Amino acid sequence: MNRISTKLTAYFFIAVLIMEISLIGYLHQNIIHSRIDEEFSRLLAMGSNHRDVLIEHYSDTTMKHIVLMEKDEEREVIITDSQGNIIHSSEENIETLEKYLPTGKGIDLKSDQILASDWEGLPYIISAHPYKIDSSRSGYIIMFQSTRPIEQLVGKLNMYFGLAGVTSIVVLLIIYAALSKFLTRPLIRMKEATEKLSEGDFDVSLPFIGNDELGELSGSIQKLANDLERLKTERNEFLASIAHELSTPLTYLIGYSKVAMRQGVNEKDRKHYLEIIVEESDRMKELVKNLLDLAKMDENTFTVSKEYFKVCPFFEDILQLVGPSFNLKKLGLEVICEEDFEIHADPLRLEQIILNLLDNALKYSIEQSVVTIKVFKKGKKVAISVTDFGIGIPSEETPFIFEKLYRVEKSRSRTSGGSGIGLAIVKELVDAHNGSIEVESSLGSGSTFTIII
Repeated sequence: MNRISTKLTAYFFIAVLIMEISLIGYLHQNIIHSRIDEEFSRLLAMGSNHRDVLIEHYSDTTMKHIVLMEKDEEREVIITDSQGNIIHSSEENIETLEKYLPTGKGIDLKSDQILASDWEGLPYIISAHPYKIDSSRSGYIIMFQSTRPIEQLVGKLNMYFGLAGVTSIVVLLIIYAALSKFLTRPLIRMKEATEKLSEGDFDVSLPFIGNDELGELSGSIQKLANDLERLKTERNEFLASIAHELSTPLTYLIGYSKVAMRQGVNEKDRKHYLEIIVEESDRMKELVKNLLDLAKMDENTFTVSKEYFKVCPFFEDILQLVGPSFNLKKLGLEVICEEDFEIHADPLRLEQIILNLLDNALKYSIEQSVVTIKVFKKGKKVAISVTDFGIGIPSEETPFIFEKLYRVEKSRSRTSGGSGIGLAIVKELVDAHNGSIEVESSLGSGSTFTIII
């Protein structure tokens, strides 16, 4: 009994069988008892009626009429005196009836009464009805009712209830088939789907089976399969992106190292090649550092230590730090901080957020344009916006720019853009502060990133 369909059928069958046996037994006994009670009542009523007629018209002729009326296959009658001596009988062979009298000839009754009620063990149920005309004329009318009709009724009931039991078993088998189709088959499909998932095959398709618990479970498994398929695709893309990002500086490192080691290269060229090697080494170091930061964030091993500090001095320090890089690329950088209030954040992590956003602005801004950092209060929170006038982001790309290694520029050239990790780190760090980040951008007009902490 390892299959749920078998278990459900067994439990259902046992429960219904117990209920059915109890119900059938109850109905069976009640019908039989009701029928027997009807026979007893009818027999007593008939005997009482004969007694009343005999008292009102006491004569030998009346007794003969009573005997004649009851002389059939199902009912017999005996009329006795007060001593139990038989005066008239509907049965010629009196001994046939007399032997069933439970007390023989010593009947002593004051009212109508059933003398023999064992319909299963005796061929008759017997009732006695005392009559008294005067002190010298009294006796009993004894009625005999055949138990054959009751036995026939019981036989029919047994047959009908037996048919009902067989029909119930057939219905249970039909229910089993329905359960197997509508309940266990979806479960088996879901089991097979989870086995495929455990083997790494995420190409799973489960049909819609309704809005009940099974449907919700099926939908959850399908969603899990889709998520795992997406994660698998993202993992492959991630590995391909990392391989590409690392192979570029490594190619330059190996190539220019070999060139710099050649005989006959003048010192000026050699110095140029070494500068390229240093530049690519720094590029690879920064990439590895960003990857490590991203891995720590995924594993929740990094910490955010919030404290209160003034915003204006904080952003003035950032301006001093990155200003030379912007001047070198002929870009302006300004900080708008009209009110010097306190912010509750991790200064190291907030600096990492701002530097990543400024690094993006530095890469994509047009020469002679100005990048603006604006800090202001927004209710009980602080809003920080970084605005550039660069190449902008297409609207269809905006929802994906915070995904790991996602780049709007797909060529991954060394001269246009970074590795696609910076904005992913920014999003993780903002989330760690329980904040939010939004972007507004239009192609060719620049972008504005707004952080609310």
